[in-house]
Amino acid sequence: MDAAKAQGRTGGRPSDMVADKLAAAKARKAKGESVTVIAKALKVSRATLYRALAETE
Repeated sequence: MDAAKAQGRTGGRPSDMVADKLAAAKARKAKGESVTVIAKALKVSRATLYRALAETE
């Protein structure tokens, strides 16, 4: 792990919430759409969406 970290690598699965999806989700949430509708439209789980929104606030 130390050797990988020294090369700039990180472990784990890549996030499904990339910057453009997150921006779209924030805009739709600001308009008053429900989290369920936004999550279905962006093809992510509600938990993923809640987590991403909480991390940015």
